[in-house]
Amino acid sequence: MNEPEAIATIAPFDVQKVRNDFPILNQKVHEQPLVYLDNAASSQKPKAVIEALEKYYTAQHSNVHRGVHYLSSRATESFENVRGKAQRLINAKHAHEIIFTRGTTEAVNLVASSFGKKFISEGDEVLISEMEHHSNIVPWQIVCEDKGAKLKVIPVNDAGELIFEAFEKLLSEKTKIVAVNHVSNTLGTINPVKKIIEKAHEFNVPVLLDAAQAVPHMKTDVQDLNADFYCFSSHKMYGPTGIGILYGKEKWLEEMPPYQGGGEMIETVTFEKTTYNDLPYKFEAGTPNIADVIAFGAAIDYLDSIGYEDISAYEKELLEYATEQLLNINGLRIIGTAENKASVISFLMDEIHPYDIGTILDQLGIAVRTGHHCTEPLMNRFGISGTVRASFAFYNTKEEVDVLVKGLLKAKEMLS
Repeated sequence: MNEPEAIATIAPFDVQKVRNDFPILNQKVHEQPLVYLDNAASSQKPKAVIEALEKYYTAQHSNVHRGVHYLSSRATESFENVRGKAQRLINAKHAHEIIFTRGTTEAVNLVASSFGKKFISEGDEVLISEMEHHSNIVPWQIVCEDKGAKLKVIPVNDAGELIFEAFEKLLSEKTKIVAVNHVSNTLGTINPVKKIIEKAHEFNVPVLLDAAQAVPHMKTDVQDLNADFYCFSSHKMYGPTGIGILYGKEKWLEEMPPYQGGGEMIETVTFEKTTYNDLPYKFEAGTPNIADVIAFGAAIDYLDSIGYEDISAYEKELLEYATEQLLNINGLRIIGTAENKASVISFLMDEIHPYDIGTILDQLGIAVRTGHHCTEPLMNRFGISGTVRASFAFYNTKEEVDVLVKGLLKAKEMLS
């Protein structure tokens, strides 16, 4: 008699093991265990990232590039290795398509300034969406005002989803670039960015994606998306603040003028003329944020060790649980009910001001974000001044969701 074949089992996601990697989660706030649900603003850091910073400053610090001495060579190697890690993280075709910036905001500003200077003229149009963060609105407003171009806005429906048919109607021969978020920081909506890019490319229009809220939660392939520009930040994906990535297709980066002038971005300098360095250094003026770049590499390694497939599956389960539990509270209304969402829930409760809710939750050790979340036009679209936002990471637990629910019930009792 044949022995039955063994059935492969998948180990469950061990959230407690993950939590042990984040020292800050062990503390108490107002004598209550910290429940950190503000990850869309900035995520916490694992020991591996903290140790990478310490190691750099205690054993490796030197300025990068050009130096011939030992410490400079070591720092340069570690620094440039992270460019390769970022390339592999998003599957960019070339390492020189990875530009180090201070964050998503600077990455968007770089493209708006440099692309706008070269390719946008009077009468042209730039398309953004109604759900954009201010960082993907204001830079384009500045360019349009400077160039005499027009900013056009793709509307969203009551569920907080981009209205694709309206986007199609807005596209024209006047459109020079489309700039939309991959995932909404306020609603959690995951936009159909591949479909957006395909349609824009029919008009030979490049697309910039604000991916600050996407890269922490899902595996991304910029070549599969065929994105022209892709911007994200280290501090939202468990790395340090002050460092981000601009991915740009080589063809665009080669044609765009430098964003800033100074050391590293030059080839030769005379008083008569300056020639610029090759990619990626053409866009990296001055001494970079070396320590945080290297620690960002540790964050990428950490995410790889956990695995994006497990991260996405666990966060989806957590989002579904949190949504179900929150909707059990009478008078609670979720703003943003898109079918395809990341682990963000924005909500209102009765007529209570979000700030009052956030203040009471803080006294209970629960960290959430309140306000307009740098998306004032989106708040206007829904006729509200702001929301309470709970945003989850893979170190959060269902038990923490239960604590949030109890806190909201207490706030409701106190403030109603």
